[in-house]
Amino acid sequence: MSFVESDENTPLLRGDITSDGDADRSRWRSIRVMYFTMFLSSVGFTIVITSIWPYLKKIDDSADASFLGWLVAAYSLGQMVASPLFGLWSNHRPRREPLVCSILINVSANIYYAYVYLLPSHKKIHMLLSRTFVGIGAGNVAVVRSYVAGATSLTERTSAMANMSACQALGFILGPALQAALSFIGETGVNVKFIQLQVNMYTAPALLAACFGVINILLVILVLREHCVDDHGNHIPAINYTPEERVEVTAEVEGDIDQFAVLTSNVLFFVILFIFAVFETISTPLSMDMFAWTRKEAVLYNGIILASIGFESILVFLVVKMVSKRVGDRPLLLGGLVLIFAGFFILLPWGNQYPKIQWTDIQNNTMPTIRLAPTQASNTSLEPTGCPSEQTWCFFTPVIHLAQYITSDILIGVGYPTCNVMSYTLYSKILGPKPQGVYMGWLTASGSGARTLGPVFVSHVYTLLGPRWAFSVICGIVLAAVVLLSAMYKRLIAFSIRHRRAMS
Repeated sequence: MSFVESDENTPLLRGDITSDGDADRSRWRSIRVMYFTMFLSSVGFTIVITSIWPYLKKIDDSADASFLGWLVAAYSLGQMVASPLFGLWSNHRPRREPLVCSILINVSANIYYAYVYLLPSHKKIHMLLSRTFVGIGAGNVAVVRSYVAGATSLTERTSAMANMSACQALGFILGPALQAALSFIGETGVNVKFIQLQVNMYTAPALLAACFGVINILLVILVLREHCVDDHGNHIPAINYTPEERVEVTAEVEGDIDQFAVLTSNVLFFVILFIFAVFETISTPLSMDMFAWTRKEAVLYNGIILASIGFESILVFLVVKMVSKRVGDRPLLLGGLVLIFAGFFILLPWGNQYPKIQWTDIQNNTMPTIRLAPTQASNTSLEPTGCPSEQTWCFFTPVIHLAQYITSDILIGVGYPTCNVMSYTLYSKILGPKPQGVYMGWLTASGSGARTLGPVFVSHVYTLLGPRWAFSVICGIVLAAVVLLSAMYKRLIAFSIRHRRAMS
């Protein structure tokens, strides 16, 4: 006789009180709550990503692109630290606990972000701290992935992971899309006096993310139940909370898992997230430098572009679910890396046309105004546009054309989601039946480390050396990942398949 779960604390004997059908319906409802949590984690990152740079410049004009790198990386640094801890917590306690705690942190941090402009000093530091706490709240991604991996059979796993990635992509769609829609509020917005808050194009997205978090907490409390199945889909006790005396667990040692395959998967996931973090971070400064967009135009147009990539990603996930059944997970991962390489290679600057230099606008427009009418110097209607003259590479690096930018977006929009879903689908299969909270925590931490280093790397290299050096290094990193995947190709297989081969 085996156990199934009817609620968080009480496992039920199968056939005594509930049926397999009831358990399956409860299991899939809980999985869908995890989908929604993943979606909100994605929204929490992207809903402000295109407005961070102009918001930063508005509250502290001394901030440069290098600080932007740290600001974007702060989210991932917080997530990197928190993910293994939340994963460990979920291995020993009901997952509801770390989920509710992490989402509360996320909600509080978004409210903090919305009030940063009111603080008397060190505003950019407070902005950095708020994004760090948003990232700590997003450490629950490890809990989400471990739950979905443990609550699905081997045949359900790829489809479930693809669905989860589709929800993540939907977050990438709605985040920039909501930011683009809220940009019409403008920089002044509406002043809500009784809470001393100015709701504008910079603060409204963070407040909306906080509202989504409250909804997520309610769903976790009211709907989520613990479920666990084996590779064949049979319900088994969820050992992260069931009393030890009621659980019969086959003794497994760490050596049963191919640690080289685990390490390789973490490295590949790091590279994949590093590359996309670079792309996200640099999109707004790059477009403002190369296409002479204003702050508002950059927020609007990049929001539309990232939303379009998100729609493209959802189509990719639907295709991946079908194609993976025919060709397998590893070929799709390899193909995705090739597409990412092509996307960044196309983005390299070529030709003999150079970007518009920003100092020309300052000399022709702003300076005469200051000289002839000092009292009107604060007029910001003539916003300087183009590539800043202090970035010396602007004078000798060819311009990146809009067609290059869009083509690169399309290729990366296919390659990244393919690599993303295949990498952690393979990872969950490699781990097998062991509790995956801590391992998923390390995978999330590796991705968060990539999101930490990627923005810092690209903001410094881009500011000092320009896009040619930055994107050339990225192409080299992708090629190294292709070589690693090819070398370890035969070891990246499911736990059960490897053990059947070893036994035969």
